[in-house]
Formats: sequence, C-alpha cells, structure tokens
Amino acid sequence: MITTIYSTQLPVGETYSVKKNIISHGSGKKRVCIVTGTHGDELEGQFVCYQLQHDILENIDLFDGTLNVYPALNPLGIDSISRGVPNFDLDMNRIFPGDPEGSVIEQSAHAIVEDLKGADMVIDIHSSNIFLREVPQVRINVNCKDTLVPPAQFLNLDFVWVHDAATVLESTLAHSLNSTGTPCLVVEQGVGMRINHYYGHRLVLGLKNLLNEMGMWKGEIDKSEIHQPIYSEGDSVAFVNASASGIFSTECHNDRIVEKGESLGQIISPLTGKIIEDVKAPERGYLFTIRAYPVCYEGSLLARIHRL
Repeated sequence: MITTIYSTQLPVGETYSVKKNIISHGSGKKRVCIVTGTHGDELEGQFVCYQLQHDILENIDLFDGTLNVYPALNPLGIDSISRGVPNFDLDMNRIFPGDPEGSVIEQSAHAIVEDLKGADMVIDIHSSNIFLREVPQVRINVNCKDTLVPPAQFLNLDFVWVHDAATVLESTLAHSLNSTGTPCLVVEQGVGMRINHYYGHRLVLGLKNLLNEMGMWKGEIDKSEIHQPIYSEGDSVAFVNASASGIFSTECHNDRIVEKGESLGQIISPLTGKIIEDVKAPERGYLFTIRAYPVCYEGSLLARIHRL
C-alpha cells in the first residue's frame, strides 16, 4: 500500500511529495524501514528497494511483519540528479530532525522522522559521491556501537566502520533517530550516479538475513554466502590525500589488502607528460575506498586504508 507522508504544492503547479510503500503480512508486529534517496545523486538504494520488495512479494507467505520502503526522501534531487534539494540549496541530510513550522524541506524532514520513529530497525542506504568508490559498509556512531554493531554483522557487507562521535553530524537522519531510541544503520556502497548490481544483490541478501534473525523472514538463508565484515574502530583508518593537483591515474581496485609502500596510482600531468606523484600506501591494510573521479587537487582524498 502506497501512502504519502508529506505533500505540499510548489510553484508552476508542481507537487512535492514523499511517499512510502507498506508491505504487511502475518502478525505485523515488528516493523523495519528501508530509506534511501536522501541525496539525489546516490542511486544504489533504488535497486535495493525494488529487489527487496520484489523478493518479499513473490514469497509473501515467508514474511511476518511490516516493511516500510521510502525510496526517495529527496524526490526533487532524484528527479534532477542533484545531491541536495534543488532551488533550496540544502543538503537533505543536514536538516534533520526538521521543523514542523519551518520551510518546506524542514517540514518534510520532520514528517520523515516522525513517521520512522518507533521502528524496530531503520536501514538508511547511501552511495558514495561521484569522486570515491566504496566497498559495501556500515558506518556507526561510537556512542551507538553496542546497539548497532550486532545487527550490522548480518547485512552481508565487507566493512563496519565505527566513527568517533566528534565526526558524526547531529543533523543527519541516523543521528536524529538513534538519539531518540530508534535504531538506524547507515549503509554506504558503490559510487555516485551509478548502480552496482552485485553490491545491490548482496545487500538484499543481507537484509533478508537480518529479517530472518529478527523473526520476520522464514525463507532459507545460506549462511555460507553471508560475508563477515572487517571491523574498524578508533584510529585504525589511514587517509591518503593528494600532495599536488593533476589527474589521478589508477588501476587499483578496493576490497583488497595492500602492502606498505605499494603504489596505488600516480598523479600525472597531461601538460608536461610527467608523473607528479607516485601515490603509495602508507600502511599495510584493507583498501576500502579509492578515488573514482580522476581530477584531483592538493588535499583531495585518494584512498582510505584500514590498518592491519
């Protein structure tokens, strides 16, 4: 059942609406929410929303509970391929929990939070931006690790990154929900403006695995197919930044172990035909982020490595 949780009129006869689909079967006691589309250039969640609902509806007798799917929290961004909310100059994930008396987008954010509150679990799906390619991972505020790390293990992802509290923005959807007692896991994978179907299918399997652990999915899960993620907390991630501007040329793929001093790529100059910098791994570790967009500037993030 499709319902509208927030709607208002815009200029030129347009309507701004945030919708969700509700699938309920059996007891309906437990409720899990899948949200995505907060940033309009992050599309991985679109495929996941489709595939998870398709699989459940095809096997509805195996489902016991309520699934709420919100595919586009920022519908204008999705429609215009914009990261933020066009015409409002806003990052949707920087205004939660919103304001019922505020602007259109603040009212929308407030309605979203109120609608999600009380869920047994919320999965907030993001892609990376267009500059970086990320392995499938969960990012968690260290203050919530005792609650969120255990369910994160079931999601069939490669990496669980527990952030220091100082790095977590209080205006995000996840922080707004977790601070009020509604557990919210943030998933990030792939690269902006693209859909990686392999990653998508893996996450769908992980979501069904999580639903299975919660008693909401009775379908058989082959546990041998579930990835056990690498866990990272504290000062265990090394950041690799560009020392100069140029073109970052690399054939290096993430999701692998790199050795200290191993070349990750070169910053090259198309004008002079010279290598400006041979970018090397500062530590031995798991490479989980690599730059996807070739143009870089001094200080640009090129890679992240979890120290081993």
